[in-house]
Amino acid sequence: MKDLFRRPGVQAVLGWLLATYLQLILKTVRWRHVDDACLEPFLTDKTGLLALMWHGRIPLSLATAPKWWPRGKTQVLVSPSSDGEFVAQALNRVGFPSIRMSSAKKGDSAKARAAVAGFRQALGFVGDGGALIISPDGPRGPNEVVAPGAVQIAKRTQAPVFLMGLAAAPSLRLDSWDKVMLAAPFGRGAVVWDGPFYAPAEAQDEEIAELCADWSARLSAATRRAEALVGAAPLPATAADET
Repeated sequence: MKDLFRRPGVQAVLGWLLATYLQLILKTVRWRHVDDACLEPFLTDKTGLLALMWHGRIPLSLATAPKWWPRGKTQVLVSPSSDGEFVAQALNRVGFPSIRMSSAKKGDSAKARAAVAGFRQALGFVGDGGALIISPDGPRGPNEVVAPGAVQIAKRTQAPVFLMGLAAAPSLRLDSWDKVMLAAPFGRGAVVWDGPFYAPAEAQDEEIAELCADWSARLSAATRRAEALVGAAPLPATAADET
């Protein structure tokens, strides 16, 4: 079954379906942006920047498009895996072309080379004034934990970092590692913005780890606030939560 989903034709159909869903949710949900004034100065001066959202909120991501489309030069960091292929196709259809990059498992030299190439492409894009949207807990998790790669890009480019907490109601939560939220049409949605934040150019491993923890907490707080604004039900408890 997994091989079936990797076929180009199947990926194309899945990409079209996701793109159609993204557009439907953008057009029919009543979206509210909160604290977005922090972003406004950076939309006009064409400064390179990073914007972070949790992987489980990718189906809501087009809610941020009214901010990015007028700016132009916006791309999304997407895993080069087969699972990321249809997501990249969908985002490209709705005006968010992708840079394919992911961390590589130890000992996988081919994926390591691809990861380095993607990292360099991301650095060049942001350094040239692009806005790069990242799901910093993807593609494998853990859920709502910022991985060091996002901080490293911020450190190397000295670009401002903005956090985007997204939620919608009514919605469906999938039982996936990232607790994907799927919004129902004609509901309510919120995007809570926070930032800008910066990673010092001289930051070492310990400070990078501290930034990962701080940005994780802040992005989760923005996400919880967005959920409260629309009255989204809290996530069901997991076995780990109950121990």
